[in-house]
Amino acid sequence: MTENTPKISRRSFVRHTALLSGGLTLLPGLLTSCQDEDEPGLSYTGDFGFREGVASFDPSPTGVILWTRYTNADNESGDASLRWEVATSSTFSPLVASGSVAAPAAADYTAAVDVPGLTPNTKYYYRFRNERTRAESVVGETRTLPTGSQAGRVKLAVVSCANFQAGLFNVYGAVAASDADAVVHLGDYIYEYGAGGYGTTAATASLNRVHQPATEIISLSDYRTRYRQYRSDKQLQRAHQLKPFICVWDDHEYTNDAYVGGAQNHQPATEGSFEERRRVANQAWFEFLPARTADKTRIYRRFEFGNLVNLLMLDTRLVGRDQQLSLSSYATNPTAFLQALTSSSRSLLGPDQRSWLTGALAGSSARWQVLGSQVLMGKMNIPAELLPLVAQLAAGPTPALLAQYAAQATELSVIKTRVLAGDPTVTAAENPRRLGAALQPRRLGRLPHRAGAGVRSRCGQEADFIGRRYAQCLAQQPDDGRRPAGRGRICLQLRFVTRFRGPAGRRRSGHCGLRAVERAAH
Repeated sequence: MTENTPKISRRSFVRHTALLSGGLTLLPGLLTSCQDEDEPGLSYTGDFGFREGVASFDPSPTGVILWTRYTNADNESGDASLRWEVATSSTFSPLVASGSVAAPAAADYTAAVDVPGLTPNTKYYYRFRNERTRAESVVGETRTLPTGSQAGRVKLAVVSCANFQAGLFNVYGAVAASDADAVVHLGDYIYEYGAGGYGTTAATASLNRVHQPATEIISLSDYRTRYRQYRSDKQLQRAHQLKPFICVWDDHEYTNDAYVGGAQNHQPATEGSFEERRRVANQAWFEFLPARTADKTRIYRRFEFGNLVNLLMLDTRLVGRDQQLSLSSYATNPTAFLQALTSSSRSLLGPDQRSWLTGALAGSSARWQVLGSQVLMGKMNIPAELLPLVAQLAAGPTPALLAQYAAQATELSVIKTRVLAGDPTVTAAENPRRLGAALQPRRLGRLPHRAGAGVRSRCGQEADFIGRRYAQCLAQQPDDGRRPAGRGRICLQLRFVTRFRGPAGRRRSGHCGLRAVERAAH
């Protein structure tokens, strides 16, 4: 057991004696506001404590990163010193590991500790406490990764694109209540736009979720304020409290359509250096979403769930991406656009990450090779007759539109199922209805890989775009009906629980747009 013994006062001794004798329910609240005998006459005031909850990140077979943030009392100054404890029982007796960690002002009073020496495939409980003010955090739950044959199945909750002012975070609440082993966050954990910007409508005004600060975020203080606002959401707090997160960034943690040397939503003339904005955004990201990486500009890394899943988290945004091509920039020279589009020198990953990924794929014997990527990895077709409805739903979903879409999509799905089954009764009029125009949503795709097709499920979660995302999910099935032997392809909506199982287990999806949708391999 790792131990770092703090100074024990008489009051601390009494407190812990009471906890062991059954006083757990009453004493934390009573003692939080009491005088501290180590500082006679001092009673701490204000809304101090662990207001952003607790979280765990980057689980491995033998360790996990624990996180929290502490808010000082009105009459408390300086960096905070916190005690952390880990146990296999919610009673915290006995302790498996414990110690102290600083929550310094220089890191916005966030604290992260990478706890080593844990047992694989084991559930742990953890908590933080400020010994000076006696404030205690909620009890968090986390889990280490399995090794070898311990992984009979793996369940991952996959989320992305969480725009606080565009709707409620009900998805996070569903994830917290699920039996997922871990949460894979594929980026856009926050959005940089100001209050009333992207994602807001007349319908969202009543939610009282306008962005803070009200302006677009550019400075370190801005980014920190925005992260604190997002982490004030109770459903997000609950998801972090109960599930370990594995995160990568996309563009909105920095600014829209970012690439190696700039971004669409950054104007140096009025917003300063992009490199400085990138630096402070990166600092805030690691303060609130710690990752186990030595170089904070390199977040691509791997997570092995025994011999079942090899999860490779990528950075397709900042480490190697060339500037996106815009046809409007080549309006007078379409030939140059075509040359640039087909140039073999253009990159998304960059040479170092590409080399790492190639080696990681080639060196893994796991049954599932899974990429955590921010971008589309294939295209899908959506029946042309659904496109007008999709556009209307994207502009503003209503119950009537959702009902119309559900009925029409269900009808087309039945036709497609009949076609794939070789039903001879499919009419000449019905058959073309299942075909459609290519649609390329930003966050939905699959990755073919060796010996079959892997699974990558990524769908948006903004409440105001339920209809559009549901449309994308339902349209996932390929037109030719081909299925790689022994592999499944899953798209999940609104409740994200992706399940990977070995040869003996069934594979089934979670929920898609409030309805269960199964895409099992045949």
